Amino acid sequence: MNNKPTSSNSQTDWQRLDAMSDEDIDLSDSPEITPEMFAKAVVRRGLPATKAKAQVTLRVDSDVLEWFKSQGRGYQTQINQLLRAYMEAHQ
Repeated sequence: MNNKPTSSNSQTDWQRLDAMSDEDIDLSDSPEITPEMFAKAVVRRGLPATKAKAQVTLRVDSDVLEWFKSQGRGYQTQINQLLRAYMEAHQ
């Protein structure tokens, strides 16, 4: 672990940012969120679970599990969300 103190000096050019207009911001790498997409959005983090969960033992390929774990905390929730999306798409 690195015990060096981190700098409290910002390297951000705040004057340049303050001078920018909305048109100056490059959004080419992030798609525009449509009203339809926003209407379907659901915030779940931090809220109590809406449905009862069942604990199961599931066999998955080790590389698949490691990839999900590498995504960080909440990987089991991500797996559940993907399975739910698949289920809803195939009903």
